[in-house]
Formats: sequence, structure tokens, C-alpha cells
Amino acid sequence: MSDHRYSSADIAVIERVIRERRDIRHFAAGKLPDGLLGRLLDAAHLGPSVGYMQPWRFVRIASGDTREALWRIVDAERVATAASLPTRAADFLKLKIDGIREAAEVLVVALMPGREAHIFGRRTLPEMDLASTACAIQNMWLLARAEGIGLGWVSFFDPDAVGELLAMPPGSRAIAILCLGPVAEFPSAPVLETQGWGSRLPMHEVLFEDRWKAGAGATPTAY
Repeated sequence: MSDHRYSSADIAVIERVIRERRDIRHFAAGKLPDGLLGRLLDAAHLGPSVGYMQPWRFVRIASGDTREALWRIVDAERVATAASLPTRAADFLKLKIDGIREAAEVLVVALMPGREAHIFGRRTLPEMDLASTACAIQNMWLLARAEGIGLGWVSFFDPDAVGELLAMPPGSRAIAILCLGPVAEFPSAPVLETQGWGSRLPMHEVLFEDRWKAGAGATPTAY
């Protein structure tokens, strides 16, 4: 056994928090415990990044007026998304897609400007700035779940509109609105799964050996 291996109990906790992480839309009243927001941001900032570029930037939404303006941007995209769905617009409009108005904290996560200068690891895959930032968000998400705090990643927005609202510099790009706060409960399964928008794919549909599996295609949509 490797000397670097964590204890079986520690490994079980890591597996549990991965398994029980949820994308939260419903929040309870209350604030985050003192110091937790800073620890969550520290966890994000410890994320891996290609070429060590650390492309993530965070904007904490402290003003009620700014939070309401952000919600209006999200709601406009909610309506536009519904209009683009071929068969389930009415079902989609019944979903709660954000907790911006109710969450204890709201953060906007953005890619920094000037990313083009970072070619280390990005010469053929420039989108690795986005992948790195997603890893940072996942760090935060897992720690939030372990702390019993809900986190929801909202992606229904026009990045240009959010950039204008937050006076972001040219070249930066908002990629996530994160809602964080206490919750009444964590669902036992992802909400989109329980409401018929998809299901967890079996491993044999996502894992291939040596080459792409003949006939394997895309994940089917539910609309």
C-alpha cells in the first residue's frame, strides 16, 4: 500500500461528497457561517490550471440593485431558452433555474482578459482556460457540499450583458453565476433527472478502449 494513500475513511468521505453534490436552486434563509466564503474562494483558487495561468476572476455581488439587475439578465435568457426548445418550452418554464434573489451570496465567475498571451498548454486547445476555471468551481462546489451549503451554477445569461453590468474589461468573459447559501435539504438525485430531463449514462456508453466505440454517439436530448 502506498504511503501517500489517504485512509479508507477519508477516501469514503471524498467519494461521498462527489456522489452527493447537487446543483441547487432552492435556498433557505440565513447567511453563510463566518469565514466560509473566504474558505470556499481559497478552495477555488487552489484549482489546477493549464500553464499555471489561473484564469479565474470572481466578482462578489454585494449590492441588492446589482443582484436584481443580474436576475433580470438571467430571466431574459430563461424566456429565450424556452422559445428555442422544440417540444418542452412549457415544461422548461416550470423549472426554477436560479436562486439569485434568495441565496446568501452570489458570485460571478469570469475568465480574465489577456488570455491569448498564455500559450503554455493552450496552443492547440485554447479552451483550456475555461476547463481550468471549471475545475476551480468544482473545488468550491465540493467544499460547499461538505459544509452543508448549497451551490448552484447558473449559465442562463448573455455574457456581454453581464460584462456591461459589472464593468468588466474587454477580453474578459463571464462564464458562471454562482448562488450559495443554506438549504432545507439536498435532493437525493439530480433534479433534472427526477423531472425527466435526462438520466445518468451507464459507464459503457462513455468509456471506450483504444479507439472510439463503433456507433457511439451523443447524449440524447429530452426535447
